[in-house]
Amino acid sequence: MPRLALYALVVCALAVVAAVISFARGSWLGVVWVLLAGLSSNMAWFYLRKAKATRDARRAAGATS
Repeated sequence: MPRLALYALVVCALAVVAAVISFARGSWLGVVWVLLAGLSSNMAWFYLRKAKATRDARRAAGATS
C-alpha cells in the first residue's frame, strides 16, 4: 500500500472518530470532521488507484520489451 494512501486512511479514521465524539457532545463541529473524512477517503482511493495504474503500466511495458 502506498504511504500517502495509508496516511490518508489514518486521517480518515481519526476524522470519523472525532466526528462521532463531536456529535455525541452535541457540537455541530462534527460536520467539519465528516467533510474531512470524506476528503481523506477520496485521497486514499486516488493514491491506491494511481499506484495500481503505475504498477500495471510497468508490467505492460516490461511484457512488450
